[in-house]
Amino acid sequence: MLKVESIQNGVVIDHITEGQGMNIYQLLHLEDQKQSVALLQSVRSQKYGHKDLIKIEGDTMPERLDILGYLDDKITLIVIQDGQVVRKYHPVPPAYLKNVIKCKNPRCITSIETNCDHIFRLSPSGTYRCIYCNQKISVH
Repeated sequence: MLKVESIQNGVVIDHITEGQGMNIYQLLHLEDQKQSVALLQSVRSQKYGHKDLIKIEGDTMPERLDILGYLDDKITLIVIQDGQVVRKYHPVPPAYLKNVIKCKNPRCITSIETNCDHIFRLSPSGTYRCIYCNQKISVH
Protein backbone atom coordinates (compact mmCIF):
# COMPACT_ATOMS: atom_id res chain seq x y z
CA MET A 1 0.00 0.00 0.00
CA LEU A 2 1.28 3.46 -0.94
CA LYS A 3 1.95 5.66 2.08
CA VAL A 4 1.80 9.44 1.67
CA GLU A 5 2.81 11.45 4.71
CA SER A 6 0.48 13.99 6.25
CA ILE A 7 1.33 17.63 5.71
CA GLN A 8 2.15 20.11 8.47
CA ASN A 9 1.11 23.30 6.68
CA GLY A 10 -0.85 23.60 3.48
CA VAL A 11 -4.08 22.56 1.86
CA VAL A 12 -5.65 19.27 0.84
CA ILE A 13 -8.12 19.23 -2.03
CA ASP A 14 -10.20 16.18 -1.15
CA HIS A 15 -13.14 14.32 -2.72
CA ILE A 16 -12.18 15.15 -6.30
CA THR A 17 -14.23 13.06 -8.72
CA GLU A 18 -12.11 10.12 -9.79
CA GLY A 19 -10.14 10.92 -12.94
CA GLN A 20 -10.38 14.71 -12.56
CA GLY A 21 -7.32 15.26 -10.35
CA MET A 22 -4.93 15.93 -13.23
CA ASN A 23 -7.35 18.45 -14.81
CA ILE A 24 -7.55 20.35 -11.52
CA TYR A 25 -3.76 20.11 -11.10
CA GLN A 26 -3.33 21.77 -14.51
CA LEU A 27 -6.07 24.41 -14.06
CA LEU A 28 -4.52 25.49 -10.76
CA HIS A 29 -1.07 25.61 -12.42
CA LEU A 30 0.36 23.43 -9.65
CA GLU A 31 3.27 22.43 -11.87
CA ASP A 32 4.56 25.99 -11.32
CA GLN A 33 4.45 25.73 -7.51
CA LYS A 34 7.70 25.92 -5.57
CA GLN A 35 6.32 23.74 -2.76
CA SER A 36 5.64 19.99 -2.58
CA VAL A 37 2.51 18.81 -4.37
CA ALA A 38 1.14 15.26 -4.29
CA LEU A 39 -1.58 14.15 -6.71
CA LEU A 40 -3.21 10.89 -5.69
CA GLN A 41 -5.54 9.19 -8.13
CA SER A 42 -8.12 6.44 -7.63
CA VAL A 43 -7.82 6.49 -3.85
CA ARG A 44 -10.34 4.28 -2.05
CA SER A 45 -13.18 6.24 -0.46
CA GLN A 46 -15.97 4.94 1.75
CA LYS A 47 -18.25 7.73 0.59
CA TYR A 48 -17.55 7.71 -3.18
CA GLY A 49 -15.91 4.36 -3.92
CA HIS A 50 -12.84 6.02 -5.43
CA LYS A 51 -11.64 9.61 -5.58
CA ASP A 52 -8.64 11.75 -6.45
CA LEU A 53 -6.97 14.14 -4.02
CA ILE A 54 -4.22 16.75 -4.07
CA LYS A 55 -1.96 17.67 -1.14
CA ILE A 56 -0.10 20.97 -1.32
CA GLU A 57 2.56 21.58 1.33
CA GLY A 58 3.48 25.17 2.15
CA ASP A 59 2.49 28.38 3.83
CA THR A 60 1.04 30.04 0.73
CA MET A 61 -2.28 28.98 -0.74
CA PRO A 62 -2.37 28.34 -4.49
CA GLU A 63 -4.11 30.93 -6.61
CA ARG A 64 -7.46 30.22 -8.24
CA LEU A 65 -8.80 27.88 -5.53
CA ASP A 66 -12.11 29.70 -6.03
CA ILE A 67 -12.67 27.89 -9.35
CA LEU A 68 -13.03 24.58 -7.51
CA GLY A 69 -16.61 25.53 -6.58
CA TYR A 70 -17.41 25.54 -10.30
CA LEU A 71 -15.41 22.46 -11.25
CA ASP A 72 -16.71 19.89 -8.76
CA ASP A 73 -19.39 20.37 -6.10
CA LYS A 74 -18.12 17.36 -4.09
CA ILE A 75 -14.69 18.88 -3.44
CA THR A 76 -13.69 19.59 0.14
CA LEU A 77 -10.84 21.99 0.93
CA ILE A 78 -8.94 21.22 4.12
CA VAL A 79 -6.58 23.89 5.44
CA ILE A 80 -3.85 22.56 7.73
CA GLN A 81 -1.59 24.58 10.05
CA ASP A 82 0.96 23.06 12.41
CA GLY A 83 -0.36 19.59 11.62
CA GLN A 84 -3.95 20.47 12.64
CA VAL A 85 -7.04 20.98 10.52
CA VAL A 86 -8.02 24.63 10.97
CA ARG A 87 -10.71 24.86 8.30
CA LYS A 88 -12.68 22.39 6.24
CA TYR A 89 -15.19 23.61 3.65
CA HIS A 90 -16.82 23.12 0.27
CA PRO A 91 -15.90 25.97 -2.09
CA VAL A 92 -18.84 27.87 -3.56
CA PRO A 93 -19.10 28.71 -7.27
CA PRO A 94 -17.28 32.01 -7.89
CA ALA A 95 -19.02 35.10 -9.24
CA TYR A 96 -16.64 35.17 -12.24
CA LEU A 97 -14.65 32.56 -14.13
CA LYS A 98 -11.64 33.86 -16.04
CA ASN A 99 -9.95 31.59 -18.58
CA VAL A 100 -11.40 28.41 -17.07
CA ILE A 101 -13.84 27.68 -19.89
CA LYS A 102 -14.16 29.03 -23.42
CA CYS A 103 -17.15 30.64 -25.09
CA LYS A 104 -18.60 28.40 -27.79
CA ASN A 105 -20.36 31.22 -29.67
CA PRO A 106 -18.50 31.58 -33.02
CA ARG A 107 -19.54 35.26 -33.22
CA CYS A 108 -18.21 36.14 -29.77
CA ILE A 109 -15.22 38.49 -29.66
CA THR A 110 -13.28 35.78 -27.82
CA SER A 111 -13.53 33.61 -30.94
CA ILE A 112 -12.25 36.41 -33.18
CA GLU A 113 -9.66 38.29 -31.12
CA THR A 114 -6.52 36.59 -29.89
CA ASN A 115 -5.39 37.19 -26.31
CA CYS A 116 -8.93 38.04 -25.24
CA ASP A 117 -9.75 36.67 -21.79
CA HIS A 118 -12.69 34.27 -21.58
CA ILE A 119 -14.75 35.70 -18.72
CA PHE A 120 -18.06 34.31 -17.49
CA ARG A 121 -20.35 35.78 -14.84
CA LEU A 122 -22.56 33.70 -12.56
CA SER A 123 -26.17 34.74 -13.17
CA PRO A 124 -28.90 34.79 -10.50
CA SER A 125 -30.32 31.61 -12.05
CA GLY A 126 -27.07 29.78 -11.22
CA THR A 127 -25.72 29.51 -14.77
CA TYR A 128 -22.62 31.14 -16.19
CA ARG A 129 -22.86 33.59 -19.10
CA CYS A 130 -20.14 35.10 -21.26
CA ILE A 131 -19.69 38.78 -20.34
CA TYR A 132 -19.19 39.73 -24.01
CA CYS A 133 -22.02 37.93 -25.84
CA ASN A 134 -24.20 36.62 -22.97
CA GLN A 135 -23.83 33.03 -24.23
CA LYS A 136 -24.99 30.58 -21.57
CA ILE A 137 -22.74 27.63 -20.79
CA SER A 138 -23.75 24.33 -19.38
CA VAL A 139 -22.31 23.65 -15.93
CA HIS A 140 -19.50 21.03 -15.93
